Amino acid sequence: MANLPASQKILEIEEIRDNVLVIKNKGLRTILLCTSINFDLKSTDEQESIILSYQRFINTLDFPVQFFVSSRRLNIDGYLDDLRIRASEETNELLKIQTNEYIAFMKSLVTSNSIVTKTFYTVVPYQPAEATKEASMISGVFSMITGKQKTDADVAEKFDEWKSQLLQRVAVVEQGLSGIGIRSVALGTEELIELFRQLYNPDLAGPIGVTIK
Repeated sequence: MANLPASQKILEIEEIRDNVLVIKNKGLRTILLCTSINFDLKSTDEQESIILSYQRFINTLDFPVQFFVSSRRLNIDGYLDDLRIRASEETNELLKIQTNEYIAFMKSLVTSNSIVTKTFYTVVPYQPAEATKEASMISGVFSMITGKQKTDADVAEKFDEWKSQLLQRVAVVEQGLSGIGIRSVALGTEELIELFRQLYNPDLAGPIGVTIK
């Protein structure tokens, strides 16, 4: 156990800066939280329209995107705890009994059924060409000598320029998703931290503090 590498060496994330993921190869990423579409409930014409809109969206892209779905077992512990507090404060004995019965029913329902919640994300990347070239020529040699990744000074100097390029791509993706009927919002720094905390600690899963309007 003592020889296990630190988590920082396993993760590809170098830092989260100004609502943007900075990858160790100096690439940038924005993560969009997205709504979903119940495709099966749509009429045939609506389904065909969605498919055509998605096709047009993909054909407009000249860069890769990643669609990511997080599936988690439904956790209503916090909701049940709130109900227990309300039941304990209830002065009407009948309402107190009904609330406790409802708590028992919901707990049994979730325990006996595999209820899964799904959250949908779109990852928009930007990989600066100069950063890729420098990383392959310099960082590898530096890490061999020192055992550490070289911090590229150009990241600090060019970050705003690279982020501007990334945000242009984000705008294209948001517009394309909107054409399909999917609303999206970019995760901020705090939401990104919470997302990855939950991804690597599934037992801590919960709301990440952002809603889609």
